[in-house]
Formats: sequence, structure tokens, C-alpha cells
Amino acid sequence: MKTVAVAGLGAIGLPLAQRLDAGVEGLRLIAVSAGDRVRAVARVAAFREPPAVVSPAELAAADIVVEAAPAAVFDAIAEPAIAAGRILVPASVGALLARMHLVERARAAGARIVVPTGAILGLDAVRAAAEGEVASITIETRKPPAGLEGAPYLVERGLSLAGIGSETLVFEGSAAEAAAGFPANLNVGAALALAGIGPERTRVRIIADPAVTRNMHTIRVESDAARFVMTIEGVPSAENPRTGRLTPLSVLACLRGLVSPLKVGS
Repeated sequence: MKTVAVAGLGAIGLPLAQRLDAGVEGLRLIAVSAGDRVRAVARVAAFREPPAVVSPAELAAADIVVEAAPAAVFDAIAEPAIAAGRILVPASVGALLARMHLVERARAAGARIVVPTGAILGLDAVRAAAEGEVASITIETRKPPAGLEGAPYLVERGLSLAGIGSETLVFEGSAAEAAAGFPANLNVGAALALAGIGPERTRVRIIADPAVTRNMHTIRVESDAARFVMTIEGVPSAENPRTGRLTPLSVLACLRGLVSPLKVGS
């Protein structure tokens, strides 16, 4: 039995905590944290076994710490967990991309950082291709404008997507640049970069499209072992349109893989 703590009770953390409380073999939820402690206590009060509501640092008492909080508090969650030698499962992969020194800290402390697939697909194939020679990896993300509004990249340039009438290319660049400019939107690009050829070589295109209602991601890989194109249309979370409903399920599947006697996929 592995104990689990969840940081953040929003569109990812709350449904994940609810599923863990309902019962997952080999896993037991013992703690959560959130910016609004009073609201967090109210949210877990109806759980079968209400977890403790603690500070981010205290989450490190669990064997596995899931980060599903705003990227601004990533360090407060990740650093104590790594120092304690825990397994860190970060949903804010873009924040990790800017803190790769944590990998060395994890090595020194005997900790692990396990990145879930999130709202995309095919990371197993990308990881396999990256064992050989890869010429290029690109991801095109197409979202409803509301799912991109307020991103730092747009705010810094004084851009608003309100009222746009047709598809608009709002960003093209590296995964590293995309993670910095769209921290709530491009965790998928960061995960792809870590699975494949790195944040500088992985290319990202972001399109705001008022005609779509789902978050669409298309990945293209050119390698010496295979050429493949993968597309997924994710349903946005009702609570936060920047997050797909698939993301908490992906984290749950990742956690199952840490304790299950049978694990499918590389």
C-alpha cells in the first residue's frame, strides 16, 4: 500500500482525490493541500476517509506526492517531496521544464519524478523513437479562445482573443518558449519534449479557433524508426477550460502503474 498526497483541489486534483477516496487498490489518500484551506476542508468533508488538509511541505509525509496546483507554487510542493525521497508526480510539467535541476536533486535524494501523459497521447511511441534518431517532433494545439485567454504570452503583448471570428495562430516556437508563455495550457508540449528530443528542438504551434469546442492536439514525429501523426480531441473541464477532463484520469492511470503487478506500456 502506497500513501498519496494531492496538492491542489481544482479541475485535476479534486476528481483525482475523489477517485482515490472511492478506492484504488494499492493506494491510500492521506493528505491534500490547497490555496484556500477552508474551501479544501469543505470539499473533502464528504469523503469516505477525509484526508488531512496540510501545508504543501507537509505533503511530503506521503509516499507519492501529486502536484496539481498553480505553477506559481510548484517549488513549495516539489522541493520538500524530493528532499524527502518521495515519488513526485507533477501535472504542471511546464513548470518542471524550467527546473530540470530538480532531476539531479532527485537522484541525490533517492526520489523519483514521474511525469504523467496528461491530455495527449502516444508518449510511449515518442519515447521509443527517441531511443533512435529523431529528425523532428512538432505539436499543434488548437483550442477555443476562452481556453487561452489570459496566458502570460498574450498579456505581455496586450493581446486579447475575445471576439475573434476565425482561427488565429497565436504562437509558434519551441516547447521551452511555449511552456513559459502558456503555463496553464502547454503542459502537453512540455511532456512531449521530455519524452522526445528536448524542449529546444520540440516545436509548438498554438491556434485559437472559435469553431472548436474541444482541446485538439496533433503530434507529428519523423524518425529513422517510424513516421507517425497522432491527433486527440479532449473535452475541456467544466471547472477550468484550460484543462482537459482526460488529465486527472491520466494521473490516476499513472498512479495505478506505480503499484500494479501488471503495467502495460513502456
